[in-house]
Amino acid sequence: MTITKDMTIGEILRANPNVAPVLMSAGMHCVGCPSAQGETLAEAAMVHGMDIDKLMAAIEAL
Repeated sequence: MTITKDMTIGEILRANPNVAPVLMSAGMHCVGCPSAQGETLAEAAMVHGMDIDKLMAAIEAL
């Protein structure tokens, strides 16, 4: 499954649990919080002040 920045964090983790360490190492420590189930990766990156393109590149490198 292709992961996109428009997917929720919950969807991403269900599709590929190996993404969790990438998110955690980027500073997104709330991968298990309730908002992660409804927040897109792009929204979470914006809230956490992260560069979505760099984050996507790290995920795609898995």
